[in-house]
Amino acid sequence: MNLKNNKIAIIGLGYVGLPLAIEFGKKYETFGYDIDQNRIKYLKKGLDKTKEFKKNYISSSKKLIFVNKIKQLENCNIFIVTVPTPIFKNNTPDLRNIIDATKKIGSILKKNSMVIYESTVYPGLTEEICIPILEKFSNLKSNKDFYYGYSPERINPGDKSHQLTNIKKIVSGSNNFSSKKIKEIYKSIIKAGIHMAPSIKVAEAAKVIENIQRDINVAFANELFKIFEKMKLNTYDVLKAANTKWNFLDFKPGLVGGHCIGVDPYYLLHKCKQIKFTSKIITAGRKVNDEMSYYYANLINKKIKEKFKKKKIKMLVMGYTFKENCSDTRNTKVSEIIKYFKKRKHKVHIYDPWVEKNEKISNFQKKLKKNYYDCIIIAVKHEKFIEMGKNKILQYCRKKNILFDLKKIF
Repeated sequence: MNLKNNKIAIIGLGYVGLPLAIEFGKKYETFGYDIDQNRIKYLKKGLDKTKEFKKNYISSSKKLIFVNKIKQLENCNIFIVTVPTPIFKNNTPDLRNIIDATKKIGSILKKNSMVIYESTVYPGLTEEICIPILEKFSNLKSNKDFYYGYSPERINPGDKSHQLTNIKKIVSGSNNFSSKKIKEIYKSIIKAGIHMAPSIKVAEAAKVIENIQRDINVAFANELFKIFEKMKLNTYDVLKAANTKWNFLDFKPGLVGGHCIGVDPYYLLHKCKQIKFTSKIITAGRKVNDEMSYYYANLINKKIKEKFKKKKIKMLVMGYTFKENCSDTRNTKVSEIIKYFKKRKHKVHIYDPWVEKNEKISNFQKKLKKNYYDCIIIAVKHEKFIEMGKNKILQYCRKKNILFDLKKIF
């Protein structure tokens, strides 16, 4: 498989697929595919609505073509799947995106092609669900007519230090041939190096536990926050002191939302049910983190009652995205805090410089009024809020006010 003669298709152009398409498009004939026609329309103009990449970076990829019809990928022979893998309301895996993408690839798959999955899944999903679908829709046999592998994404939205090319890449293949070729494919764009996993299931498992580990550690920090709150201790002072030890893990309390940390544990828990194993730690961590928005809201509400008695107040929530310096609002836990106070008839405004004007958020503000709010909640640690400084933020408050700095920026 001579890379120079191959055509690469990236299926899904979100936070994971777009940087991958851009980097491959600098070297090889690459097609970036997405079902969202508006997404393709903007990308053709060099515009990324997620604000992750600037126009000049997208345009630097000279061999990249953006398309939204699967037939436009018929001549491709390397397919990389980067579609979202969310969960349903009952916390079970929502596999519709990955199944739909697999069916579409299967409909145009030709002999000697390679299909690589990057979407986060539970161990076994690639081989148990995706490959049978590929075989059915292509009428081809895996490891004979086509090859496949898994290389988990490690993109961290909003993080300008850890980018695609300088993050070590895990790769795995269905056999020795595919493993070797997949390694060659990624090695051509990844500067940080390649780690070859011994099997696809190992690679799938490695990815899913990366985020579960973070979820559990944040849950521990959140539980500490609750304990020290009752003891009238500043949790951040405690963590700062503990962090002076070389092997102390520096995790902070906070809301856990988004499409990774708050979702991936449920994929492994789903697999646990299949193998009839009951996880205590993963489940407990999820429970602690899922309840944190309500805990924060109760804490803030208590302070509001103490200061304003029964009065209905004007509130400003600064930050709506699931994490700092990122436009992604998927599964944001800030929305739960907002619902809590709206339910109690307080007037709640939301301000977030990373969220688009057309975002459908009630009482979303693009400009703030001075001397207007009784309570301000800093919910997300955006750099802009840090740059504004505490004094400027307090200008938007009335004299009698509460500033609840959930992220301890100041």
